[in-house]
Amino acid sequence: MLKILTERFRQGHRTLSDQAPPSLPSGYQGLPVLSSERCEEGCTSCAEVCPTGAVSPGPLLDLGACLFCGECARACPEGAISFGKDHRMAVRSRSDLVLTGQELKLAEALEARSRQLFGRSLKLRQVSAGGCNACEAEINVLSTVVFDLGRFGVQVVASPRHADGLIVTGPVSQNMREALLKTYQAVPEPRLVIAVGACATAGGPYRDHPEVESGVGGILPVDLFIPGCPPHPLTILDGLLRLLGRRGVG
Repeated sequence: MLKILTERFRQGHRTLSDQAPPSLPSGYQGLPVLSSERCEEGCTSCAEVCPTGAVSPGPLLDLGACLFCGECARACPEGAISFGKDHRMAVRSRSDLVLTGQELKLAEALEARSRQLFGRSLKLRQVSAGGCNACEAEINVLSTVVFDLGRFGVQVVASPRHADGLIVTGPVSQNMREALLKTYQAVPEPRLVIAVGACATAGGPYRDHPEVESGVGGILPVDLFIPGCPPHPLTILDGLLRLLGRRGVG
């Protein structure tokens, strides 16, 4: 017991502050930065290397389909595309994920009635609809002492009948389509749907494949889109807090 207490004292306070700017790894690739004035007319280098067709000349970038691989930035001879360190990328509308160089419209809060219902206690059932387990792992990390999702009144629960909404990952494979729909129907109304990751938003690398739905938005109404492949836990946490009408992270 003494060793446990000594080690706990050595580690100190481990929970991240939701007020201070977060410390992110040096290799972290956050919100893309587009510089249209640098884009050379007729150049298609960025579009040619994008594995999901998320980039087009201009440049335009579909953040929902982006895998954050960085190939477009490396291929652009003029440096018109780069990846910054901003982790804040969650939005309410799928169309808001299409970047044109303007500031990203971050997620707005739910209407007053929904905030009254979910603002202090939000229970979510996670559904992996054909995901690779990367986004699922990032969601699991939110329950650790470092991020401590529970301090905000948000909890991932085991049953949809105990949930206020779904947090969906994966491109929604045909084998998981019916299971996702049944899980959604089991959640009491009013209910929320949160799409986490490039696959749940736009199909990811499986986009337009006949065996997937290319994201959850085609079969369920989505209240929050969180892009990334996978999104950083801070990106997910920031989006959830904004949805509940609270101050985001950092």
